[in-house]
Amino acid sequence: MQLQTGRNDTITNPVMIAEVLSKSTQDYDRGEKFVAYRTIDSFCEYLLINQYSIHVEHYIKTAAHQWLLSEYEDPKRYLLVLLIFKFKLLKFMKTSI
Repeated sequence: MQLQTGRNDTITNPVMIAEVLSKSTQDYDRGEKFVAYRTIDSFCEYLLINQYSIHVEHYIKTAAHQWLLSEYEDPKRYLLVLLIFKFKLLKFMKTSI
C-alpha cells in the first residue's frame, strides 16, 4: 500500500474502491470519476452503493479496458456482496500493515 506523500489518508495504488451514491454525485461517480479511477493500474474493483434503495453496482476488471458489471437488488444478495467486500477490505488492510 502506497500513501500519497505527506498524507496518511490517501492511497495512491488502490485495488478496490467503494462509493456511496448521492443524488447530486451519482452521475459523476458512474462517469468521470470512474474513468479517472480506471487510469490507476492497481484498480480492479468498484462498488457503487445506492443510499436510497437496495441496489449495488459491482464492477470487476476482467482484462485491459474490460469491466464486468453485476447488479444486486435482492436484500440477501445485497448484504452478501457488502459483507464480501468488507471481508476483502479487512483482509487487504491486515496484509498491508
